[in-house]
Amino acid sequence: MNHVVKGLLTGVTLGVLSMPVLARDITIDLVGEPSSLDPQVQWNPDSYYVYRNVFDNLVTRDNEGTIIPQIATSWEQTSDTELTLSLRDDVSFHDGEKLDAEDVVFSVKRITDPEFASPQLGQFNQIINAEVIDDVTVKLTTDGPYPALLSQLVKLSIVPKHVVEAVGKEAFNTAPVGSGPYRFEEWKRGVSVTLSRNEDYWGQPGPFDNAIYRAVPDAATRVANLQAGTADLVVSLNSDATLQLQGVDGVQVLSAPTERVAYLGVNLDKPPFNDPELRKAASLAIDIEGITQGLLGAGEIPMAQLASPAHFGYADDVDALVYDPEAAKEIVAAKAELAATPATFATAPVFDQRVVQALQQMLNDVGFNVSISVTDMPTYLNIVRSEPADNAELSFGRWSCACQDADGITYPLLHSDSAWSRVNVPELDVLLDTARVSLDEMVRQEAYSKVHKLNRENYYVLPLYQAAVLYGASSKLSFAPTANESMFLNRMTWSD
Repeated sequence: MNHVVKGLLTGVTLGVLSMPVLARDITIDLVGEPSSLDPQVQWNPDSYYVYRNVFDNLVTRDNEGTIIPQIATSWEQTSDTELTLSLRDDVSFHDGEKLDAEDVVFSVKRITDPEFASPQLGQFNQIINAEVIDDVTVKLTTDGPYPALLSQLVKLSIVPKHVVEAVGKEAFNTAPVGSGPYRFEEWKRGVSVTLSRNEDYWGQPGPFDNAIYRAVPDAATRVANLQAGTADLVVSLNSDATLQLQGVDGVQVLSAPTERVAYLGVNLDKPPFNDPELRKAASLAIDIEGITQGLLGAGEIPMAQLASPAHFGYADDVDALVYDPEAAKEIVAAKAELAATPATFATAPVFDQRVVQALQQMLNDVGFNVSISVTDMPTYLNIVRSEPADNAELSFGRWSCACQDADGITYPLLHSDSAWSRVNVPELDVLLDTARVSLDEMVRQEAYSKVHKLNRENYYVLPLYQAAVLYGASSKLSFAPTANESMFLNRMTWSD
């Protein structure tokens, strides 16, 4: 059977306004510094905000969420397992070398190599081969049909084969070379990363001469920097911080619902949460409405599944979570000795610590013994990807695949093959595999509905809410937040 799906460059609109007359620098305050600038080595917000402007991807999404061309100008599904992509022929890397099909194939094979051990492997491991057809044509082969392939390719950055092979993984991370609208200039460890505009970029040029990304862990400091005009854009604000910005001249608050789902990760192999009744008690102890409405208040929506309305695969027939602390106390009291087992709650500064602290208090109020452990983001990521014996009993997470397909969140967190998952349930694996390969949307939707219900019934991972994203920005900056939280510099404008 021959399936044909094509994406055409004609008429593509990124929602970009015209270039401002006067270029300037932009200073962006992140929570922490990037853990890596190699786009295939890491996947966390502080890294993504930076490297996504240095590299181009095969395809991207416009500001409305539609998949559109980038390096690939068009694509054709020539069989259930083969996708052929036509590439631009006018793209050069920042060192002047031309980007061609060899670089695309190299990038695909690098990120799908199990020995390379990319944390993104689970997003791309359905790709079993990449072939050069000619300089501007590539064929990808998947292990069976894979309907989420294009959604995943939105995240696959193209790295230069000649540079990576010449300098090696570590050196490439410290001085990355891409083909995007901004080129890497400098990384002052623990302080800032500077990018400069790529004057030879093939697409929409960036409006800023330079972009300086600073590591500012304290939210109050980020807000103060914005108010003082020493920062132009600040990330990861909460509702309390945005209240400080109301009525302040020269600043604005920008927000959007995201595809990110906040969740409480549970170590199923260590006490006390290896006991399913105590996992149920933990869920009953959590007041999601109180957290989203009373604490966050930025448009977050309680979720009882590892998907949001922004994802394909969201199911509207999953029972809502129940808040019943008295029932939780009864369960805990019946297993008091086990429930009192000390439990470490892993988190990182990028997450809203008010939420983490509220969760800790709610759990301890019903009889658990939970203590918070805050580490930097790279350490946190290593903890939550470690073997069960080395993993924390609990972890706070907000998962986004930037693909807007349930495959990108349920597979990493629930499939036994994923390094991110603490779950090993054959029935879940079968359902996730079915949803991953079926070309029938009804079959996929039914499988995801069953996945969500199984997780809801067994509390393997405790979903919390669909996150909203809040930014503080200069009123002179035009920037449209998106569900996938991309921060494309060349889709921004500045008006003095």
